[in-house]
Amino acid sequence: MADKLAMVVFSGTTDRLFPVGILASGAVAMGMDVEIFLTFWGLQAFSKQAQGAPPRFSVDYADMAGMFAQVLKQKNVPSPIETLAKAKELGNVRVYACTMTMDLLGQTKEDFIGLVDATAGVGEFMEKARDAKMTLFI
Repeated sequence: MADKLAMVVFSGTTDRLFPVGILASGAVAMGMDVEIFLTFWGLQAFSKQAQGAPPRFSVDYADMAGMFAQVLKQKNVPSPIETLAKAKELGNVRVYACTMTMDLLGQTKEDFIGLVDATAGVGEFMEKARDAKMTLFI
C-alpha cells in the first residue's frame, strides 16, 4: 500500500489552487496516492462554467493580482487545473466533489470538468483519507 496525501480544497482562488496541483505532483512523484475533496469555492473552480474565466486571487494578493496574472501569462505557467491534470497523468490522484455543496447549489457531477472523478459525502471522504500520512486543508 502506497503512502497517501489527503487534501480538502475549500478555496477557489488561483493563488490557493496552485499548491493543490503542485503538492499532488510532488506526492505522486514520491510514489504517494492522493485523495482530493473539493468543497464550496474549491469545487466551484472545477465547474465547467468557471473554465476560461480570468484568474481570481484572494485578498492577500489584491494589490498584486494584475501583475501576478500578467507574469503567469508571460511565463506560460500552466493553470492550477492543468497542473493537477498533469499530476493525475503521473500517478494515482483521485478528485471528489462534495455532495453537500452540490446539493446546496443544485449541481450534478456533469456540471464539473473531467478531472473530477466522483462525488463523495464527507463520511465517504473521511474513510478514504483515514490512513493518509498527511492531510492538508487549502
